[in-house]
Amino acid sequence: MQGNNYWCIKYKKAINVSKEDAMTEKENHLKELRSRAMRLPLSPGVYIMHDKSDKIIYIGKAKALKNRVSQYFGSQKNHDNKVRKMVSNVEYFEYILTDSEFEALVLECSLIKQHTPKYNILLKDDKGYHYIKITKGAWPKISEAKQILDDGATYIGPYISSWATKQSIDEALKIFKLPSCSRNFPQDIGKRRPCLNYYIKQCCAPCSGKIRQKEYDEYVEQAIEFLRGGSAKCVRELTEKMNDAAESLEFEKAAKIRDCLNAIKRMGDRQKVVAVRYPVQDIIALAQGDMISCFEVFRFMDGRLSDRETFLMGETGNSKAARTEFIERYYSMRERIPPRICIDGSAEDLGLLKEWLSKKAGKKIVVSFPQKGEQAKLVEMCRNNAAEQVAQATGRTVREASALDELARLLGMDKPPVYIESYDISNLNGSENVAGMVVYKNGRPLKSAYRKFKIKSFSGQDDYASMQEVIERRFKEYFIAKGKNITDGFGRLPDLILLDGGKGQVGAVLPILKSLELSVPLFGMVKDDKHRTRAIAANGGEIAINSSRKAFTLISSIQDEVHRFAIGYHHDRRKKATISSTLTSIEGIGSARAKALLRYFQTINSIRNADLNELINVPGMTKPAAEKVFNYFHSNCEKS
Repeated sequence: MQGNNYWCIKYKKAINVSKEDAMTEKENHLKELRSRAMRLPLSPGVYIMHDKSDKIIYIGKAKALKNRVSQYFGSQKNHDNKVRKMVSNVEYFEYILTDSEFEALVLECSLIKQHTPKYNILLKDDKGYHYIKITKGAWPKISEAKQILDDGATYIGPYISSWATKQSIDEALKIFKLPSCSRNFPQDIGKRRPCLNYYIKQCCAPCSGKIRQKEYDEYVEQAIEFLRGGSAKCVRELTEKMNDAAESLEFEKAAKIRDCLNAIKRMGDRQKVVAVRYPVQDIIALAQGDMISCFEVFRFMDGRLSDRETFLMGETGNSKAARTEFIERYYSMRERIPPRICIDGSAEDLGLLKEWLSKKAGKKIVVSFPQKGEQAKLVEMCRNNAAEQVAQATGRTVREASALDELARLLGMDKPPVYIESYDISNLNGSENVAGMVVYKNGRPLKSAYRKFKIKSFSGQDDYASMQEVIERRFKEYFIAKGKNITDGFGRLPDLILLDGGKGQVGAVLPILKSLELSVPLFGMVKDDKHRTRAIAANGGEIAINSSRKAFTLISSIQDEVHRFAIGYHHDRRKKATISSTLTSIEGIGSARAKALLRYFQTINSIRNADLNELINVPGMTKPAAEKVFNYFHSNCEKS
């Protein structure tokens, strides 16, 4: 590694400036930073971003510093929110040259551990330990503890994994039918009825007074032996005790021990999440939501799931980069690296990552992305658990989170689409040509963001031209809103656009997005002869959707909803047009006065029942015109 070759640029900002001046100054600052970045060498190294208080906010590595750093300060359209936020806070940067990209990776890991920058993925170093606690005195209870207290209790441990500790305790309590409630014994014996665990045969219910203390103490001793020695040792000891009891003609005691042995076997079968082919491995999966992401790690030892870790964090941005960064942070904090690591998607700089892991572990480390078979099922299980955590944090259901994750993988997106816009055209032989836009946020309809469009640029039936007009109008509104710093409604750029139609609609709309320099993923929703969702249309082909998949259900619901909304708007337009034509047939009533009457009275019946004074009060109406309307309806009534 070369010596400390630092370079930095500080660009001071003015104080007390107008909003417009501030925006101009920000743009100039980014241009200045990009200009400086373009002067960097095409050499590997580490770059360090600082904010205006000189605090380090991001550290990254690069194969070619010039190319990597200059990307940050170019066009912000293709950056995710996390990167845009980080760039907006960069005051200056510095860099350190290295002899190789691998050295850059090693240095990056070291610097991140030292400075913990805000916009890097940060994980807490796992220094906490967990214990199994057995309370002192009569009727002891077994529970989990995070630290050893001076309370006279017995502590077993320490254990690194809180999950494994809790799982072991839960197993022991169920097998040996020990209480997991907060009742204290003997104080609470006989005071209340036993809880549900007693009736489902998972607790001996000392609260009922039906079990002797000596028998309860035996259960506790057996549970402690089970926790200390593991299930195999416990099975051997219990089998010996059962045989001894049977030989001594203590058949009731032998039967109880037999039940314990059966419970251990059942528990083992139920807990057996097995990796047969690769007994020692880690499985890592990412689930992303709106401003929240989760990494889930499953750790396998001896073919069984021995531990799991959950890491909830803020927005991670690009999933490929996030996976690489997480793996770097996770294994930089751990001495043990398994021979195999399975991930749920592709990652950046995978070759470099494997080299770093192998060198750290002192042996070859395999990093794979399984597509089928046993390993793929384990990865899917890990991903579902991560989705569960995101769902709980964001208020979504697991099904919604899983459907969005599945949709992203199906469409080849870097992360699940949180904000989806869908469009459909509706007309009757070219008349009353309209469009509807529906919005799904976090897998749910966001009806406040729905919009209606009346086709204005032409008359007649042309679904392609109609869709082009709608998309162009919508995203021109986006740029207007953006200029006013509006970030909701039309001011928000969707993560995904879905058109009700096939390749033709997609091909017609793509040039519009390209002309506006927008790179929003665009697909069509194709229906079969029975008007059911069949496939997703991409530019140049179709992606089949299996009807059993969660993504299929989501796409189908979006397509049905946008169709319903567009048809509803079309029917309303036709109804109003019919009513309006009734009014315009009255002498002296044109389209303007017809619209004014409908706005004022809402329905034809209300206009028919209105007296002359009410009609005169309508904006834009004159007394002669009001008399014409009054006479028209009342003369018709008299004739009828």
